[in-house]
Amino acid sequence: MKIIIAGAGEVGYHIAKLLSFENHEITLIDTNQETLDSAFNHLDILPVKGDASSREVLANASVNKVDLFMAVTTSEHVNLVSAILAKKMGAKRTIARVENPEFLEDNQRNIFNELGIDTMISPNFLVAKEICRLLEKTALTDIFEFEEGKLYLIGITVSEASVITGKNILEIDKILPDYPFLPIAILRGNNTIRPRGSTVVRAKDHLYFLVKRNDIERVTAFAGRMNKKVRNVMILGGEELTQLTANLIQNTYSVTIIESNKEKCKVLLDKLDDCLIIKGDPTDLDLLKEEGLADMDAIVSLMPNSESNIIAALMAEETGSIKSIALVDNTDYIRLSQNMGVDTLINTKLIAANNIFRFIRKGEVEAIASLHGVDAEIIKFKVKKENRLTRMPIGRLEFPEKALIAGVIRNHESHIPHGDFQLQLGDKVIVFVEPEAISKVEKMFR
Repeated sequence: MKIIIAGAGEVGYHIAKLLSFENHEITLIDTNQETLDSAFNHLDILPVKGDASSREVLANASVNKVDLFMAVTTSEHVNLVSAILAKKMGAKRTIARVENPEFLEDNQRNIFNELGIDTMISPNFLVAKEICRLLEKTALTDIFEFEEGKLYLIGITVSEASVITGKNILEIDKILPDYPFLPIAILRGNNTIRPRGSTVVRAKDHLYFLVKRNDIERVTAFAGRMNKKVRNVMILGGEELTQLTANLIQNTYSVTIIESNKEKCKVLLDKLDDCLIIKGDPTDLDLLKEEGLADMDAIVSLMPNSESNIIAALMAEETGSIKSIALVDNTDYIRLSQNMGVDTLINTKLIAANNIFRFIRKGEVEAIASLHGVDAEIIKFKVKKENRLTRMPIGRLEFPEKALIAGVIRNHESHIPHGDFQLQLGDKVIVFVEPEAISKVEKMFR
């Protein structure tokens, strides 16, 4: 497949990295030569320097021959213009990253479709929805829904007091006879561990499970976490993401927003119906205490600065908040802040890349999730024909070593499969897979 990615920032780079393990012809366009050089030195890509909204630059990148053009720069204008031009110049499919959630409404989406943009992704809107899910399930550090809630990918941090701390997987499985203890991954410090029977679970490990909706509470309980109800939420920062998030949650929770910029406060007052907007420095601890920090069940830190968000999340932990969520734009900080004890991290670029990546595949992939700090993807495939996958139990499939079948959705039923489980035509299969094995797994589902 011939692919052009406009924008060599973290979204574009992450997508290019996932694709670099396969035989795609990837061209990366960016105005920054240093960024392009870095991508070229680490990935198998063809760099093109220039403005992607220029017809000349697109022509130099041979846009007329590409199967997919995706515009993921930080400029909404460049993304829209370049995607429209790319389609007019011969690109088969186009994707544009946008910031304005109004563009996703049906009437506007149809207009852009007519202009030549096949798909639009709004990272901020996706993140706002993620925050909503995390506020509902406070014991979780991550939550991703598959097939309208038939299965959930969840993340939990193991507490010191948990019954599973200090025991290996086989021992834990024996003391939990009513529930199979099958974590699909463990994030420990900077290392991603694929659990084996002898793997010992430690306090502060981040465990990831694929579970049915009814089992979420049970899994959180044996990890030493309880799902507590949130009533009062404080959001730090008044950017566009704050507005989107507050608009989604203001009818469910009592929401207080702290923002230092007067004009941004006015915008929030105009756009939101039922939130308390306070003009003040969201990094000022004394101010936050005056405005009821101690009474807040959840602190959501959405300031433009990653360091400030991490500090605010740690501060919330100290005050005893049920939930702290920090926006971390710098992916280098993700593992560091997890090790420091930050409850939940969200990264706009990774969430956007997840949603864009599934449009790149040839139809085998239906959904994808990246876990913050974990060197692997969670991908949903569909069994589209009778082949080797359907002729023997999964334990005998010789699945790639760096991949694991974590869950199966069959008709309206969800399954957590063991080695004797056999796939059938039409099954939707959720696979935990490290990047090197993605292409191998994909071939098995063709």
